[in-house]
Order: sequence, then C-alpha cells, then structure tokens
Amino acid sequence: MELTNDFEVKAPIDRTWAVLTDVERIAPCLPGAQLQEIEGEEFRGQVKVKVGPITANYKGAAMFVERDDSNYKAVLKGDGRDGRNGNASALITAALASVDAETTKVTVDTDLTVTGKVAQFGRGVMADVSAKLMAQFAENLEALLEADGAEGDVGAAVEQLPDLSEPVTAASTEPPVVRLIDSPEPEAVDLLETAGAPILKRLAPVVAVIVLILILRRVLGD
Repeated sequence: MELTNDFEVKAPIDRTWAVLTDVERIAPCLPGAQLQEIEGEEFRGQVKVKVGPITANYKGAAMFVERDDSNYKAVLKGDGRDGRNGNASALITAALASVDAETTKVTVDTDLTVTGKVAQFGRGVMADVSAKLMAQFAENLEALLEADGAEGDVGAAVEQLPDLSEPVTAASTEPPVVRLIDSPEPEAVDLLETAGAPILKRLAPVVAVIVLILILRRVLGD
C-alpha cells in the first residue's frame, strides 16, 4: 500500500532537516509513538493503535537506510509486530524543499504493508487515517521548530550526524551500547475517532443487516 502526504511548516529548511532527522526528538510528535531505546543506528519503540475494542501495540525497530544531507532526503525502514493483531512494515521516504526562506515543504512517501485485524479497513480508510495523523504530526513538528527557533543555530546538529550517503565501515568490533530512552507511555491512536465517517460508512451495511435481523425477529416473535 503506497501513501503520499505533504505539509508545510514555518521554518527554514536547514532547521527543519536538523529536527526531522533527530529521531529521539521527533518520535513524540507522531501520535501513538514511543521511542524506548537506541542501539547503534537502530531505534526501537512502539506504536499503539486502537480500532474500537481492538488495541494493537506494534513493537518494532527503525533505522535510516539513506540520508542525503545535501539534498534533504531521507529513507527510513521500520518493522513492527503485534502478536495478536498482525504485523506492519514501512519504507518511508521524506524529502524537503524550500517554499521560501522561512517555509519548508515536507513530502512523505510511505510504502506500507499491514496484516491482521487492522488491515481489514483497506487502503481508502488507511489513506484517510494517514492524512489526519500526518496533519497532527505537522502541527507538533511546527511547535517543536518554533521552540528551536529561540535556541539559535541548529546546523551543527546535522554536522554531528553520521554520513549515510556512503556505506558505513565498522571501526570497531565492540557491540553498540544500548541506550534506554525515558519517555512517557503514549496514548493509543483511536482509528475510529481519527478516520470518522469513512470507517462508519464501511460499517453501515453491516449495521443495516443487524437492524433488519432484529426487526424480523421482533415481527416473527410477535
């Protein structure tokens, strides 16, 4: 399932890039997401999703497979699984472009694979949910960027990140240190509340059949 979303934030492209590629800072901006630990280049955490009575807790990991600091483009691969409700994997490509000196456009292309109970709602609903969650993410990101604006130059943050445009050669055989992240438990994203009408529209025929059955039972019973 391929999804495309874009949004604009009121911040210069360099500042937006520095924050957007800092997973530890950006994770709380995504509804339902929690970063729990970092080991080397791998980020581990969870995303909590709720569909009516079904709550899926996707635990997984993500890492940058490409990051081009010169052209403001990054590719992030993530995998998550919930033992009862299915699995999810995504290849996410984010590209930034300057609208003007103080505005940046962010385009996010997602190649998403979802299995299990959450997948029953199909592409249309998932696209609608994706758009609404991305809108929430954009609001949170812009608030974070506004706070960063008062902290001065953030360009140094990009320079400190490893260059992923070339293959990384291990300099040591020592295993990477696992760093635990102290972050609050996220609130599950309620897809029924987020998607609203699209899901209700899909459920309408089922509800109609149930009502019809109840009416027939009442008539026959009388």
